[in-house]
Amino acid sequence: MITINGITVRLGGQTIIDRASAAVPPGARVGLIGRNGAGKSTLMKVLVGQIDPDDGAIEMPRKTRLGYIAQEAPSGTATPFETVLAADVERARLLEEAENCVDPDRLGDLYDRLLAIDAYTAPSRAARILLGLGFDEEMQAQPLDSFSGGWKMRVALAALLFSAPDVLLLDEPSNHLDLEATLWLESFLKTYPGTLIVISHERDLLNNVVDTILHLQGGKLTLYQGGYDSFEAQRAERAAQLASAKAAQDAQRARLQEYVVRNSARASTAKQAQSRAKMLAKMQPITALMEDPSLSFEFPSPDELRPPLMTLDLASVGYGDSPILQRLNLRIDPDDRIALLGRNGNGKTTLARLLAAQLTPMDGAMQASGRMKVGYFTQYQVEELASEATPLEHMTRAMDGKSPGAVRAQLGRFGFSGNRATTQVAKLSGGERARLALALITREAPHLLILDEPTNHLDVDAREALVQALNDYTGAVILISHDRHMVELTADRLVLVDNGTAADYPGSIEDYIDLVLGRNQPKQEPANRPPKKNREANAASRDEAKRVRQEISSAEKAIAKLQAQISAIDLAIISPASATADLATLTMEALSRRRAALTRELDEVEQRWLEASEKLEAQLT
Repeated sequence: MITINGITVRLGGQTIIDRASAAVPPGARVGLIGRNGAGKSTLMKVLVGQIDPDDGAIEMPRKTRLGYIAQEAPSGTATPFETVLAADVERARLLEEAENCVDPDRLGDLYDRLLAIDAYTAPSRAARILLGLGFDEEMQAQPLDSFSGGWKMRVALAALLFSAPDVLLLDEPSNHLDLEATLWLESFLKTYPGTLIVISHERDLLNNVVDTILHLQGGKLTLYQGGYDSFEAQRAERAAQLASAKAAQDAQRARLQEYVVRNSARASTAKQAQSRAKMLAKMQPITALMEDPSLSFEFPSPDELRPPLMTLDLASVGYGDSPILQRLNLRIDPDDRIALLGRNGNGKTTLARLLAAQLTPMDGAMQASGRMKVGYFTQYQVEELASEATPLEHMTRAMDGKSPGAVRAQLGRFGFSGNRATTQVAKLSGGERARLALALITREAPHLLILDEPTNHLDVDAREALVQALNDYTGAVILISHDRHMVELTADRLVLVDNGTAADYPGSIEDYIDLVLGRNQPKQEPANRPPKKNREANAASRDEAKRVRQEISSAEKAIAKLQAQISAIDLAIISPASATADLATLTMEALSRRRAALTRELDEVEQRWLEASEKLEAQLT
């Protein structure tokens, strides 16, 4: 059992965690979630002892082995294979002692312990973990310093998984992974024997791996049973209850304050007024669950261009004299929504850079509309933002010659209004910086958006907002993402980058996941560009899917509103004194009739939502 007892953490004079408490049972699989900047990583550092709380304490059994990835990636001349094996410190120590031991009794004890910890199967286990995270046999034998920072962090993750701690702590483990490695990691974590606490914004990983959600909001911790979808449903119900309770408390507070004001000056009622004043002072305010109003994505719509936007005819692309991709035959139309699939290192980013005109074909032909504008997002743009500048200064420089109103309007599309527009980049969260980078690359209303892992710094709510914005955007989209939830909801065409080329993948994202996990085979050999009539059908299908999504969204809002109204009536029935003003005058019979009417309406809306959801699912399969 890990017990968090009323901890408070202050950093830089700001309270990040405020008297938070929670209990994590042994063997639990916990998803630690919260908005960007809520303090999730801070809490994890408190758990591992890197930060001491200002108040409260963390309690866990003695000798509990905690596993957490250090901030610095491993480096040096050691290979990934050697680095992972060395992570099992006990095994390395026992093997070294056994090699030099001359005492037969002690040697027997050493061999018994080595057998108990599966020491002799360690090399094969280490190799399997590295292979799952994308390291083939050749890569496992190369020195660490030959790899990029992202691949070094994969080695650090592999070493942590191999060490098999009692409590495994993971902070955004999929940020440096491609879709294939993310799927392997998910499969590995499903069978992990110890306690797992993972910070993740991957909806699918949270649904498939964890059995408990630990939600950090406003410095407080709340436990929810189940995966992320279950958490969302419970949070919506709790929000409705809190809204009703807050309304009731606000009404009570208003009545008490009115009494105090009217009766404080009268001798006959002064004591009663003082009593009510004390009651007011002791009343703990109920805070309703509030969403961040600045969370916003809105891509400006481009002017229309005739298809195709771009064509590749037997094109090759690479670096220096070495082609990475060859025999590329692709056509991109204004209505295309394409997701690039394939392991990291296969050439997805190289293809994206070719389409963004950052690379030129080494062979073959590439033709693009002369009026086409491209917006290209990469993580490097987020990292290269000037930390001392503000979003307003960044955008003013980027939109040189444009009016201040136009600059402010573009920032406003991405949630940077008021003081947020004049806040230094250094003080923005990772998600806010990503939004600023997206605002900058779309300032000229591009006809083609190329997004290379746009979700790495975004929390779950921000990812949903980005999905909605992409579905509302009228230009073409090319997406590279390990977030299969985003791929499934935004892409209607899959292109597999593999074996030195890129071609349309005929199945769905679920078919591809089955292929990666070895559960299925592709329906047919990948073919090149489908015929025009299929593209037109895809466009019509996407328009219909967009309409159905809007119908689903509308139904979900209506359901939430009706549930809140029903919860308010339930509160009025259970505690008439806490009823809101509009319900306080109704009789029990009237309340029951109103509740029955709302319940019937809720059933009808839920039926519409179910029908629309089934229709959307049928369109996507």
